[in-house]
Amino acid sequence: MNFFRAAGRSVRLVGMFVVAGVELAVTQPETREQRADWLHRFCARAMRGMGIEIKVSGSFPKRGAVISNHLSYLDIVVYAAVHPCVFVSKAEIRSWPVVGWMTTMSGTVYVERGHGGSAMKARAGMQAAVDAGLPVVFFPEGTTSNGSGLLKFHSGLLAQAMDGGAPVTAACLRYELGEDNGPDVSVADDVCYWGDRNMWRHVFTFLGLRGVSAEVRFAEGPMEFSSGVLHRKQAAVEARAAVAALRTNTFGEGEQVAGEMHHF
Repeated sequence: MNFFRAAGRSVRLVGMFVVAGVELAVTQPETREQRADWLHRFCARAMRGMGIEIKVSGSFPKRGAVISNHLSYLDIVVYAAVHPCVFVSKAEIRSWPVVGWMTTMSGTVYVERGHGGSAMKARAGMQAAVDAGLPVVFFPEGTTSNGSGLLKFHSGLLAQAMDGGAPVTAACLRYELGEDNGPDVSVADDVCYWGDRNMWRHVFTFLGLRGVSAEVRFAEGPMEFSSGVLHRKQAAVEARAAVAALRTNTFGEGEQVAGEMHHF
């Protein structure tokens, strides 16, 4: 990790946040489509500014739910940079300085993790996004990993999407380092964000890396579940298998059990 590269990109990123924040304050986008478009443009600029290449296989669904594995805080930026969409995220983000305001303004649907009925409460926001013609992206693992495998998929949000009649499309992403960043640098530890790590220290280290790229693969079409929403646990198993298949077929990664993770 290059300190001066990280410092320079940090300053550039802060500038992007300021410009994007001013745009939000001035335009005050009212519709979900306008907010999703703002986030899309901001994230696309951020990816270009950080020199991160995004490779996409398949097509981002026009509507419905998109389920994906979860590796880092960067996942949200990657998906938003590819296509305007709405995310389902943990409620704690609302209290983060600057970022909380921006995620709220961009139309994020929040979930109170650990509270009964949280997925049900999020359903209205998810349905409103689907009705507006926007895809809704969420991560059924509910937590980030080091990319070595997939955790168990939680069924709450998936069941709400299915019950609302939204098509569900599997997606999978991974990160690569195309340049040498030193013997102690790896995708698992320095790009993926998991475990009990200091987030801001990880972000600064990440910004100093060279040759970072993201690869996203979308399934050819929506999933066809073997049973209805009444069998939500089985649906979660099938959804996990669909994402695992994309990992294996696209990235050549076999099924493994991921280690200790970090909630995001």
